[in-house]
Amino acid sequence: MMIAPENIKSKARRRIDRRSFLHRAAQSVAAGLCMPVFFGDHFRWPTRYGDTQTTKSTFVPEYRLLGRTSLELSTVGYGAMRTRDPAIIHRAIDLGVNYIDTAHSYMDGYNEVVVGKVLKSRRKETYVATKVHIGSADRMMASVEASLKSLNTDYVDIIQLHDLKSVSQLRDEGALGVLQKVKEEGKARFVGFTTHRNQIELLRAAAQMDVYDMILVAYNFKSPDELGSVIHHTADAGIGIVAMKTQAGGYKSHRMGNASPHQAALRWVLQSPGVTAAIPSMVTHAQLEEDIRAMGTRMGWMDRKTLHRYGQAIDPQFCRMCDACRGGCPQDVDVFNVNRALMYADGYRDAKLAMDTYRQISRSRKPDACLVCRQCLVRCRYGLNVHEKMKRAAAIFT
Repeated sequence: MMIAPENIKSKARRRIDRRSFLHRAAQSVAAGLCMPVFFGDHFRWPTRYGDTQTTKSTFVPEYRLLGRTSLELSTVGYGAMRTRDPAIIHRAIDLGVNYIDTAHSYMDGYNEVVVGKVLKSRRKETYVATKVHIGSADRMMASVEASLKSLNTDYVDIIQLHDLKSVSQLRDEGALGVLQKVKEEGKARFVGFTTHRNQIELLRAAAQMDVYDMILVAYNFKSPDELGSVIHHTADAGIGIVAMKTQAGGYKSHRMGNASPHQAALRWVLQSPGVTAAIPSMVTHAQLEEDIRAMGTRMGWMDRKTLHRYGQAIDPQFCRMCDACRGGCPQDVDVFNVNRALMYADGYRDAKLAMDTYRQISRSRKPDACLVCRQCLVRCRYGLNVHEKMKRAAAIFT
């Protein structure tokens, strides 16, 4: 029998069903245009930039129902992809975070081991999601079994097909058969998928299928408006939406001074109609303390000002992951994933993750050809200098 998280007293929860959440989120979009954020007591905490900033907040964890599932998630979940210290995850749970997202492929399997150290004593207080890549049925089942062993649990709350790129993958009969088997054997309660590219088409197709319970989507204040509309429509069809890549790369810029954009970026995502929760990557206690205070707070004019300023600072380097440049390179350079590797290097400042991402690009699609190309034919609709970014990637990752 599955046991729901029980570490937070019911009186501290803000329970919001999907219909009322969508209504309230739509109201907050309009209200945020003219209303300042309301806060309570003063306190200070470190930001990701290593400085401190004075902030006012009365922190109360917030929870929302994930689509048609029975899972009531903390609106700020824990993106564990880069976390090596179990103590930070323990602290997150102490503060009311009850959703942990990991994957068998993160840190070559070690990330699930880190999460498993936490679950060994706190499984009843958490909802856990992991991922499996599409492959043969035997290989997928072996991956699921390995995940359960590393996580110290006999089931996960959500199993997700990892990094889907096409509708054909979404409908892959072999993969869907494995998901069904995993559910029937009690190794997962609900199923979903994750996606970074071709997201609008995938979400629209998923909304027409009675298969997926949730989707993990790359979504932030720089995402196209159309993606926000499709997220709303997909959620209205009963599919839960969790957002990743919510801080638009997390770049550090001298133009921001001591100001941190991370709470504002999270508030923007969480006030978007259809989004249940966000899973920011948190690798330090300071990042955790900063991010969770976006829960239960309304986006105000200062947040919008901060995001405008941050957006201007990152415009020359941030890839929106719109994938509109696909097919534009006659040498078939994988511009999308090269930019993704650069984001991990420059924004996340995670050299290993950046290199691991770059190594996954096939040799024939790496940007070596860009070093001798005289004129780049790839045009970014947002004005990125693709040629310079590809040359830089070839230089730093070689």
